[in-house]
Parts: sequence; C-alpha cells; structure tokens
Amino acid sequence: MLFNSLHFLIFFPIVVMTYFGVRQKYRWIILLISSYYFYMSWKAEFIILIVFSTLINYLIGIKIYESKAKAKKRFFLWSGIIINLGLLFFFKYLNFFSIEFNSLMQLIGIQLNPLTLNIILPLGISFYTFQSLSYIIEIYWNKLKPEKHLGIFAVYISFFPQLVAGPIERAGHLLPQFIKKHEFEYKRATYGLKMMLWGFFKKVVIAERLAVVVNTIYNDATGYTGIPLIMATVFFAFQLYCDFSGYSDIAIGAAQVMGFRLMENFRRPYFSRSVQEFWKRWHISLSSWFKDYLYIPLGGNRVPIARWLFNIMVVFILSGFWHGANWTFVIWGALHGLFLIMEAAVNPVKKKILDLTQLVKANWLVQSIEIVVTFALVNIGWIFFRANTLSDAWYILTHLFQGINFNFSEIIIGVGWYEMKIAFGLIAFMECVHIMQEHMDIWDFLDKRPLILRWAVYIALILGILYLGQSSGKFIYFQF
Repeated sequence: MLFNSLHFLIFFPIVVMTYFGVRQKYRWIILLISSYYFYMSWKAEFIILIVFSTLINYLIGIKIYESKAKAKKRFFLWSGIIINLGLLFFFKYLNFFSIEFNSLMQLIGIQLNPLTLNIILPLGISFYTFQSLSYIIEIYWNKLKPEKHLGIFAVYISFFPQLVAGPIERAGHLLPQFIKKHEFEYKRATYGLKMMLWGFFKKVVIAERLAVVVNTIYNDATGYTGIPLIMATVFFAFQLYCDFSGYSDIAIGAAQVMGFRLMENFRRPYFSRSVQEFWKRWHISLSSWFKDYLYIPLGGNRVPIARWLFNIMVVFILSGFWHGANWTFVIWGALHGLFLIMEAAVNPVKKKILDLTQLVKANWLVQSIEIVVTFALVNIGWIFFRANTLSDAWYILTHLFQGINFNFSEIIIGVGWYEMKIAFGLIAFMECVHIMQEHMDIWDFLDKRPLILRWAVYIALILGILYLGQSSGKFIYFQF
C-alpha cells in the first residue's frame, strides 16, 4: 500500500509541486489523478467501485435537487441510500449475515449451506460511503446545492489524504475548497508538515511499539490473567488512539500543505470526564455523522424516555456494526450505549453527593476521578473491540483481576523488558504533550522559541521515527 511505505514520501511532494505548478482550472485534475493513483496502488480494480459510487451519487444529488414533488425527492433519496448501503452490505456484511442466518436455521433443525463469497473488503468503503450519504441527505434537506462539476465532485469522493480512513468530511465544508484558489503559503505548509511528522511519530513509533505487547497477549489471551491482561488492554487503548489519530494528523496535515482544511477528528479523548464527552473527542467525524444523520432524525433526546433509550442503543449498536461484521463490535457499541444511559441516570445523584460533601470545591480531585472512571469504562469496551472472538473477550473481562501478583516476568514473555520500557516511556511522553496541548497550541508555542530549540524537537521526532519506529504496513482503521 502506497501510504505505508517510503513511496508516499516521493508521491506526496510530487503531487504538491504539480498542484501548485498548474493553473487553477486544472488543479482538480491533478487531485483526481493523484487520488485515483493513490487508491489503485492498493488494488487497482476497486477503482471501478469508487467511479460507480461517484457517478451514482452525482446523478442522484442532481435529481433530488431538481425534483419538485416531495415524493419524488424522497424516492431519489431512498434510492441513493439503498444503493450506497447495498454496496457496503455486499462487500462488508454479506458473509456475516449468511453465516449467522445459517446458524439460526441450525437451531431449529434446518441444515443449509451458507452463501459466502471470497471477496476482499474494498479499502475505505465505509468512509466514502458515509461521505456520499451525507452529500445526498444534505441536498434533500435543502442545506446544500448539488455540485454540477463532475470532476470536482469526483475529487470530493476520492480526495486522497482522507480517502481510506477519514476524517469523514461534509460536502458543505470540503466541496467549496476545491473551487477556491489556493496559493502556496509557507506558514500553512510548514504547519501541515509538522502535523504529518507528529502523526507519523504516533503511528510508526508509539502505536507499532505498543502493538508488540498487545498482540503478544491478546493473540494468546487465555494464557494470561491479571496484570498482563490489564496492561495489554490499556496499551491497546493508546495503540488504537495513536494509530487512528496518527492517520488523521497525517491526512489533515497533508491536506493543509495544499491549502485544504479537514475537520478535526480527535481532541485528546482520554482526558474526557464522561463517556458522553469521550464521544465529542473521539472519532469526531463519525460520532457527529451518526448524531446528525441518525440520532437527531430519530428524535434525539426530545422524546419520551423509552424512545430516547431506543435511540441511544440503535445509534451505538449501528456505530459498532459500522466498524466490522463481528459480534465483538456490536457488543462494543452496545456497551457504550449502556454507559451513556448509566451516566444519565447517575448524574443527578452524583451532583447531590458532590454538593453534600462539598467535594465540588476540590475540582481537581473530582475531575481526576471522573477521568479515571471514564478511561476505565472505555477500556472495558476496548476489550471487545480488540479481542479476536467473543469467548476471548469474555475470558479477558472475567480474568482481569485474577491471579494479580505483580510478577512482571510473566508479562514480558515474548516481549522483553526493552519493549516494555520503551512502551511506558512513549505513553508518558505523549501524555505530557497532551497536557501541554490542553492549554496551548504546541506548534505555535514552538514557533516562538529559538530556531535551535525548534529544530532540535523536529530532528528528535525524525530520529525517533528512524531508530524507534516499526511498521506493520497497516493502519487499524483500514479494515473498516
């Protein structure tokens, strides 16, 4: 895959130089060719799927907008929804439902041969499908006019920085940027490069180092109890964050070099004081998508309590299912729905306790407890997200606190003390950076420091990537 190799370090500068080297009216062509080449470097034949999706959504968007009758608009909208979700279902969920239906039939004594196809999940299909859906829904809601320029619309669907793993952009935010003229700006470009550097560091150094420990323990989960399982689960929380937010930083930074602004996708989620706040900081583009296009249309929280409970669970179960055709993801989503419901029930009681005990005055202590509790709940969910099977997830959950003897020798079997020390050190370093980011723009802060200090930081990050970095060649979210 082009993005995961040194090939990208050649590809990206060529795109940037070519983009700024041609006239404005031809720049969309450069972006489209680059995006298609980027995607085809993974598996060329799946470009047909993106082209098909582009043409269908382009035409449906125009048809929705031009239709005068409400029924006709609704017909085209639902046609678009069915086509988009149908493609996603076929490639991502057909085998899952076929196998599960066969298992259900066996329970009542009917033997069937499940229909399963040997198909590869197209890279990024969940992301560009949701991006296409938001486009036609916004047109239906009269919040957006369709893009008449097919080439520019094709760039919106396939824009290479965020094509394969987000952020999931809205047409109203991104499409106008392809029409606007961008001049090369040194400050903006260097800011984007610094974001890319930090993203590569988080992915190649932190995420990949933590993956060594996580994979060793989770791939043999039943061979461990207690501390190793707890440690692997916590490490996975940071691995997943560094892997996905690292990609988002690279995507946002790469787009910014060329003058495009993508939406923020992560905002230091492990500083959240509640699960509700966590979802305002984690995978923001996806959580806001479900909120705007599913939760609010279902009625949101302006409905009777029973309906609100239904809305919450539907949104989070579908969010879990979006991540993968596996019951582990469904349960992960359902758990987060339950956590939010529990929070809503507990919050009034918590407020009364804080008022009665005057703990409200010790704000730092309350915040610290809330952060720890939220992080613990999120980690319970991550067990199901990472576990290979439901039985593995249940074993881990029920053996987290069994056999705790703080004998670290069992933890480092197959890993080694060097990897453990590096892992702890990298997490500590990143969290120090995050604490600073909670109070300032760290890149702006560095820009105001002496030249020698700035470059010492940049060189340290580059050397870290070169000497501490490892690469599996994959981003976790490529599978979604």
